[in-house]
Amino acid sequence: MSDIKFFNRWSADKVTVSDRGLANYMTLDPKIMPKTGARYAGNRFHKSYTFIVERLASKMMGSGHKSKKHFMSSGHNTGKKSKALKVIEKALAKAELKLKENPLAILVRAVENAAPREEVIAIEYGGARYPKAVEVAPQRRIDLALRYMTQGAYTKSFNKKMKIEDALSSEIVNAAVCSAKSNAISKKRDLERQAASSK
Repeated sequence: MSDIKFFNRWSADKVTVSDRGLANYMTLDPKIMPKTGARYAGNRFHKSYTFIVERLASKMMGSGHKSKKHFMSSGHNTGKKSKALKVIEKALAKAELKLKENPLAILVRAVENAAPREEVIAIEYGGARYPKAVEVAPQRRIDLALRYMTQGAYTKSFNKKMKIEDALSSEIVNAAVCSAKSNAISKKRDLERQAASSK
């Protein structure tokens, strides 16, 4: 791996993805400034080639989407990627202080822990709709984990006294240690519980 450090602070050496299902879909090649400028847009599976920190920043910019409604759409959600990256840099620094390890390893572990393996879809059969459990594609598993983490962070900080970097840091740390305090972990468990009951 290269000797480039992301945010010019942290190395990605020795950080690996232990979940073999996600290994091909989570890129850990560091960028000093994780901002590719949509270089891969339009390519199939283009998100797989994007550094995981940049994917988190992209989710931070659109974290207001919930049930197809824009329920939080101001503050840090204004589409400024540099602002989102500053928030993530501060959040990762705080996560490093809490767990005393490489923040990229913490983020990777958090995504692995928060990525749901099964979810429920509705199938129509004879005019009636039935829930059916399906396995989640690896690309979607990462997307869902990042979405739930950013939504959890924004719920804790939007119109509250807590700063967004503190909320995101605690969300990442709680997901990394598999704590139920994490919005992403609790959402994952709900999804998998629904899927188990729909089999």
